[in-house]
Amino acid sequence: MSGSHIVPLSMKNLAAYGLMGFPLAFAGLPVYLHAPDFYATVLGQSLTSLGLVLLALRIIDAVQDPLIGSLSDRFHGQRSIILVLGVIMLGAGFWMIFHPLESNPLTWFASAVFICTTGFSIVSINLQTLGGIWRASQNDRTKITSWREAFGLFGLLVAAISPTLLGSTINPAEGFHRLTLLYLPVLCLAAWLLLRWMTRADLQQSALSADGHTGWCQLLKSPWRRTFFGIITLNTFASAIPAVLVLFFIRDRLGAPEQSGLFLLVYFSAGILAMPIWLQLSKRFGKMRSWALSIALAIATFFWAAFLQTGQVEAYAIICALSGLALGADLALPPSILADHIAADKRQAEAGRLFACMTLLSKGALALATGLALPVLGIAGYQPGILMTADMDMTLSLAYAASPCILKILTLIWLLRQNQF
Repeated sequence: MSGSHIVPLSMKNLAAYGLMGFPLAFAGLPVYLHAPDFYATVLGQSLTSLGLVLLALRIIDAVQDPLIGSLSDRFHGQRSIILVLGVIMLGAGFWMIFHPLESNPLTWFASAVFICTTGFSIVSINLQTLGGIWRASQNDRTKITSWREAFGLFGLLVAAISPTLLGSTINPAEGFHRLTLLYLPVLCLAAWLLLRWMTRADLQQSALSADGHTGWCQLLKSPWRRTFFGIITLNTFASAIPAVLVLFFIRDRLGAPEQSGLFLLVYFSAGILAMPIWLQLSKRFGKMRSWALSIALAIATFFWAAFLQTGQVEAYAIICALSGLALGADLALPPSILADHIAADKRQAEAGRLFACMTLLSKGALALATGLALPVLGIAGYQPGILMTADMDMTLSLAYAASPCILKILTLIWLLRQNQF
């Protein structure tokens, strides 16, 4: 798997590695957004049952990440085989989700989503690990993560519009059948390019060190890692709150539900376009300072969303664009910073577990935001879709925009106070 020379960071090599980010990101929206609606409307399944199944599977998905990371590190010599297994599970599960067994759709749905999300986690964790142990300079590591995350954002954009385009004149079942026919060749192409890249890439891998078998407590004894993962968790939690509430805010506060797709397009497109900018800023000012700058930008721009009134769609589009610029740094810089630490501390043998830990904490923060945001709003009197009062307008605005900014301010203070960064 390791070559005898350093692979230049050409566009060809970066694309061969990063393209897998496209099908990984593409899978998320259909599985968690479109599939429940499909099973509820077409197959008549209870939304409550579907929600409980997804909640249980999200918990399992997060908890199994450390195990996947540990096994991937332990069998690092067979990482290509592990990736092939993950790709097969991801593709098979995705196909199963949109080709249901009509005699028992709920059980089929649970099994298919479990297979799909497990495959997703296997591929995602190992893809991040490969980027983290690819022998490269500190600046080039940001380029590696930027390419991967830019492909991921592009995958999100395509996934957002594909079901509508494919199913505009046909029934949903046929539309999602065509979606899988589009998805599987792209997944296979990305896997083929990644496996070819692995045969020539110089990957800094070594056997497990003495503490590689001692568990997660030993691995997280480092103050740097505890601080870094703590900042990641708080920052992700802050970002997850508006992600959970965005459609409610657009519909019930702005009164522009028909524009929601356009707002998301602006946001994610800005994130893609910002990747080269953050790469240059990180070269000039360092990754931690650039990350802090992006958080400050997110606070300064997104704070104004709390003051928007009904119908101010142009102002909100500008906020989406500017906060989308900050998204590019949030996606590209933290994995690059962790890769720098792995190289400096010679932790390549635990790279899979460290990236799995970052994934676990990010998923946990998203689950926490999902579990808190809507119940808290419900207690405060907000109910989606009903006629809004002035008090409910303020409550939704504060929850959607003000509370994430407060959390981002705390994240920024914590980040700036860490002298070791």
